[in-house]
Amino acid sequence: MANHTETTLGNKSNLISVVIPVYNEAAVLEETHRRLSATIDQMPNEFELVYVNDGSSDNTNGIIHSLHKTDPRVALVNLSRNFGKEIALTAGLEHANGDAVIIIDADLQDPPELIPELVQKWQQGFDVVYATRKKRHGETWLKKTTAALFYRLMLNISRIQIPRDTGDFRILSRRAVAAVTQFREHHRFMKGLFAWIGYRQTSISYDRDPRYGGESKWNYWQLWNFALEGITSFTVAPLKISTYLGIITAAGAFIYGAIIIMKTLLYGADMPGYPSLMVVILFLGGIQLIGLGILGEYIGRTFNEAKNRPLYFVDEYLPRGTVITGD
Repeated sequence: MANHTETTLGNKSNLISVVIPVYNEAAVLEETHRRLSATIDQMPNEFELVYVNDGSSDNTNGIIHSLHKTDPRVALVNLSRNFGKEIALTAGLEHANGDAVIIIDADLQDPPELIPELVQKWQQGFDVVYATRKKRHGETWLKKTTAALFYRLMLNISRIQIPRDTGDFRILSRRAVAAVTQFREHHRFMKGLFAWIGYRQTSISYDRDPRYGGESKWNYWQLWNFALEGITSFTVAPLKISTYLGIITAAGAFIYGAIIIMKTLLYGADMPGYPSLMVVILFLGGIQLIGLGILGEYIGRTFNEAKNRPLYFVDEYLPRGTVITGD
């Protein structure tokens, strides 16, 4: 990675990097590159296209090699295995050489044709310009609903104001990239990190398109775990809720016990019912297990971070403007 200094925003010779994390996107990758090229060919800036292959098992890596041979703007960061999208994004940011860096997915749900608008906002002096979705075409009502609930939950429980209905599609200034790449945590929620760094931020709105081809790599179980990453990375609210729930439960048990004692003193011994006893035991046991589970999530993440392992390994790096020969 090269060292950078801030350049004049209005300088049309600014190098702009486009980071594209890819995982098994052979069905769409060539069309993605065609639309990216058609867009940036109309712009005065110099570009590099940094494809990060996150351990794909299809022909994604071979297609990127072919693009690298024919387009001098293409760079390849081939990771040694699948590390996950958040780590792949980090690898792309750390290998991007531009004065500004654009992040875009390869599935064409985020239209490359918005890149000029992102660049224009950056040239006005903004460090982060993120694209907010007005509509999400091609997604089920369940996914739209759960996504909306997640972003609203994060707004209510986290001190970091993460923009609603916003993905990774955005442009970052060089100093914003330098700030984000200082984070070395393994449990990464990049949308939260982009918001955490501060600086001048603004948004543009757009309608998100359906996938051009292939299938989504995110199932609902993975989305659930991703939501847990976001919640546990940017708030301890679940721990506080667990504490308050324990206090409320203990207070309820104390009041209920006092009522039983008063009834016994006033009306004599009362034969306790087995069903009500089991309900109380199971309820208290469930509350305890929930509390232990929440605590375990945080302890497990602390354990993983304490090992201080590298974020990723690169199997192959081909910078832009190089030529490879042979197969």
